[in-house]
Amino acid sequence: MTTALTDLQFSGLTRCLIEKGLLTESDAQIHSQEAKKNQVPLIRYLVTNKLIDSKALASRASREFGVPFFDLDAIDFRRLPVNLVSEKLIRKYHVLPLFVRGKTLFVAVSDPTDFHALDDIKFHSRLNPEAILVEEDKLTKTIEASLEAADTSMTDILDEDLDNLQVTGGEEDTAKADVNSDIDDAPIVRYVNKILLDSIKQGVSDIHMEPYEKTFRIRYRSDGILRQVASPPPSIAGRLISRIKVMSKMDIAERRVPQDGRIKMTLSKNRAIDFRVNTCPTLFGEKVVLRILDPTSAQLGIEKLGFEPEQQRIFLEAINKPYGLVLVTGPTGSGKTVSLYTGLNILNTMERNISTAEDPVEITVEGINQVNMNPKAGLTFASALRAFLRQDPDIIMVGEIRDLETAEIAVKAAQTGHLVLSTLHTNDAPQTLNRLMQMGIPPFNIVAAVNLIMAQRLGRRLCEHCKAPANLPDKVLLDAGFKEEELRDLRIFSAVGCEHCTNGYKGRVGIYQVLTLTDKMRTLILNGGNTDQLAECALAEGFNDLRRSGLNKVRMGITSLEEIDRITKE
Repeated sequence: MTTALTDLQFSGLTRCLIEKGLLTESDAQIHSQEAKKNQVPLIRYLVTNKLIDSKALASRASREFGVPFFDLDAIDFRRLPVNLVSEKLIRKYHVLPLFVRGKTLFVAVSDPTDFHALDDIKFHSRLNPEAILVEEDKLTKTIEASLEAADTSMTDILDEDLDNLQVTGGEEDTAKADVNSDIDDAPIVRYVNKILLDSIKQGVSDIHMEPYEKTFRIRYRSDGILRQVASPPPSIAGRLISRIKVMSKMDIAERRVPQDGRIKMTLSKNRAIDFRVNTCPTLFGEKVVLRILDPTSAQLGIEKLGFEPEQQRIFLEAINKPYGLVLVTGPTGSGKTVSLYTGLNILNTMERNISTAEDPVEITVEGINQVNMNPKAGLTFASALRAFLRQDPDIIMVGEIRDLETAEIAVKAAQTGHLVLSTLHTNDAPQTLNRLMQMGIPPFNIVAAVNLIMAQRLGRRLCEHCKAPANLPDKVLLDAGFKEEELRDLRIFSAVGCEHCTNGYKGRVGIYQVLTLTDKMRTLILNGGNTDQLAECALAEGFNDLRRSGLNKVRMGITSLEEIDRITKE
């Protein structure tokens, strides 16, 4: 009877694991459902959550299916022929081309029973794929490393092509025809291109070019912190800024008012980076700020954002509901757009009609109808929302709810069978509920429409190469918010600094407060509860606030207490 049920529900490698006693059928059913919720294959879910050893799994599969086993640590990922198979197929099937011999393409796989993947690769590559079994966790790392190495040959660009990079501007070309030739001088072109390329290579989010009376400085915002990277002579400040304005199709003759533009820099056939450019007249010239918009930032995958397991489950449940309002809140630069687009990428299927209204569109995604706001022409969030509702939408994303009109339309859309995602600028989730009421949304509409409110911040990750244990007195830890019972096995780390990082930190991680409306919270909202009452109710119902979520990251060794103090100060 058990075998018949197994045959019916599971096949391939999962069935083998059940038959060999490495996984019970009941566990397989539970984990299969969780994997489906997280939109990942079951084998990857098992390995990622350490429910089965990756090496033991690969070894067992190699023996059972007669597929040769290979250790990916023995290869140089920079020499892999990833260009033979599209990045889309590599990510879709979680495979990696290793080498070609004659007409045979040897492909690294973690599941040798996925024959559909090999058939699809054969069709697109015109080669005969041969499976080579590898460890799931190593395969994931090597895929990311090899695709990045193949896609951005940054060193080659810096050395050889600084003055010949393919750069295009925005939609409107208002630049004057009689551009001063100084702006197109090779040294200026090379210098500006190097500044842009260095920023991409270092994972920078913003570039600031600032003129002062006797100095001119260029700063990068990296992991949320500004640092100076160059101080060119003030005499060339005008030419550098004019070059940026020409690249972004601005009017270089106009220096009295702010201007907006856009630059698109093509790094390779598979990767292009957009820069959103803004100029602002200051006392000693125009200040220029470039926001780097990397489309790959929205393709990280939900597991890399920093959710705690329960928070991730709640978020996925909310966005998979057929209707309702999902709100993401936090200050500028807290990662709201990436969180929303991570959710949209999960929902972006052929069966759904998705439309977004943004000001401006920061990340372009194929399959999503994206609209840039243009208030001068009468295209506002409210007018775009009305248009969307006449176009048979399934999912709507509004860049920001700024006024009562937009809020009313969004709430009505959420109540009439549409999933609506949007952002608000409030400090935490309970404040968002009060903000909606202050805008004029009746409490009964808020209770009926809101599925989820998520507040977030971005904290810097401690560098894995140099972080060191921190010895702090118990009183300091208790004052910071840790509980008495947590102190017994608490091990926290502090930043040090090395050649691999910036001041002890490398990369960022999301800190989240994920809140759904419980019956008690709905009653409190209908009774006109204030922010403090809502916050107390949320804690009593088991929802962590931002501070507690941050302390959990400290306890896990992901970030430092100093960093959590910096981003969650009240």
